[in-house]
Amino acid sequence: MQWVNRAALAAGVVAAAGGAQAQTKQQVTGPVATYWMSAQTSSGFGGMMGGGGKAPSAASMMGAMMGGGGSNVSKTLVLQLGSTRKPAGEPAAEHLPPPVLQAGQSLPLLTPRAQPSQRSDETPSAMPKDYKPKGRMLIFWGCGEHAKSGQPIVIDFAKMAAGQMPPGLEALSKGLAITPMQPPSPARYATYGEWPNERTRTSVPAGGSLTGDHLIRGNYSPDIKFALAQNQDFLGALNLTTNAVNPTGSGQLAWNPVANARGYLATAIGAGENDTMVMWSSSEVQASAFALPDFLSDADLQRLVASKALMAPSTTKCTIPQEVLKIAPQAMVQLAAYGGETNISYPPRPADPKTPWNIDWALKVRYKSQTGAMLGMEMPGMAADDERGAPGAPTQSGQQPTAPFGVPGLGGAILKGLGGRLPGL
Repeated sequence: MQWVNRAALAAGVVAAAGGAQAQTKQQVTGPVATYWMSAQTSSGFGGMMGGGGKAPSAASMMGAMMGGGGSNVSKTLVLQLGSTRKPAGEPAAEHLPPPVLQAGQSLPLLTPRAQPSQRSDETPSAMPKDYKPKGRMLIFWGCGEHAKSGQPIVIDFAKMAAGQMPPGLEALSKGLAITPMQPPSPARYATYGEWPNERTRTSVPAGGSLTGDHLIRGNYSPDIKFALAQNQDFLGALNLTTNAVNPTGSGQLAWNPVANARGYLATAIGAGENDTMVMWSSSEVQASAFALPDFLSDADLQRLVASKALMAPSTTKCTIPQEVLKIAPQAMVQLAAYGGETNISYPPRPADPKTPWNIDWALKVRYKSQTGAMLGMEMPGMAADDERGAPGAPTQSGQQPTAPFGVPGLGGAILKGLGGRLPGL
C-alpha cells in the first residue's frame, strides 16, 4: 500500500508545517497609548458654526442659506488620547501641532472630571403617559428621476404604537451592519485626555492643515511623534455645483470631486401636509442609510461602496426622485464625502516573527467632508460652464432647471413662507 504511506507522509509534512507556523506566531503587546484624530471639513449649513462652535455671522448665515460656497468652509478637529498608564499626580498631556494647523502652539488634552450620577427620581420620563403619536414618515431611497418599485415605506406612528408594523420596515431596520468604531474614552482606558475641552476651544480656520510634524506628550503616555503628508490632510471642501429643481419635478444635485474621498452619501428631509415627514437617501440599498455614523472604517467603506449603499468616489451627481419633492418640495439636502483612515504604529512591526512586537502607541486619523443646503436655492460662485453644473446648465434631459417657486434665490423661498424654518435642523 505504497499510496497509503505517501499520503501519511504528506499529512505529516502538513502537520509539521502548521506546527512550525504556530510556534513562530509573533507575540504582540500594547499599545500603551492610543491616539485618535477625527478631522472634518464642513461647508454650507455645516460650515456656518465654524470650527470653534462660534455663533455664525449674518453674512455666513445668508451664504449658507444660498447653498454653500468657499467662504462658509470650517474645519473641526477632535483629539482623543487613551493610555493604560496612570500618572503619579494629576494627568497632563498636550498635542504640539505643525504651525500650518493655525490652531495654536499647544492643544491641551484635558482629562474630563467625573460627573455626579443622576438619581433615578431626577431622570425625566421619555414620553408622557397620555401621549398619542400621530403623523407619518415616508422613506425613499436611490438616485433617479422616479422612485423604484416598493417605495415609499410608510411608517404610521399611530399604527406602530398600536403594534401594526408597516411592510418593508424589517428590511429597513436591519441597517447596514456597520462595525462600531471605538475611539479612546474614559471608560476604556486608565487615563484619558481630549481636545477641544472646557479649557480651550480654539478653532481650526478654513486654511488650517494637518501636514507636517506632530508631537503628543504627557505624564501618562509615551511620546507620540509622527508626520502627516499632503494626502493625509483634511479632506477638501465639498460644495454643491448644481442644486436645482428640474421642470419635471425631480431634484438635481451635482458636486465637486473631493480628493481622497472613498464614497459619498446624499440625503434629504422635508415636511409635507398632515404631519407627514419625508426622508430620502442616495443609497441603492433598502436600509437605514440615514443612521450612518460620522466616520467609517476602511473595511466598511469598501463594503458599502461595493453594495451601492454609498456612491462611488467617481460619482459627482444624483437625481432626487419626483415622488420625494411632490410630497416635500422644501427639502433640506445634506451631502457627505467619507475619507479613509491613516493608521500608524510605533515601533514598526518587526519582520522576524520570532521578535516580539511591543507597541508603544497606535495612531488613527479619520476624515469626512460635508455640506448642506435647501434644495433649489440659488448658489453664488458656482461654475459658469455646463461641465461643472452651473445653475442655468441644462439637465440630462436638455431642459433648464428652475428656481424654486418660480422666483430665484432666497427671496422666492421667503415669499412662499419658508422664513427661518429649516427642516432637519
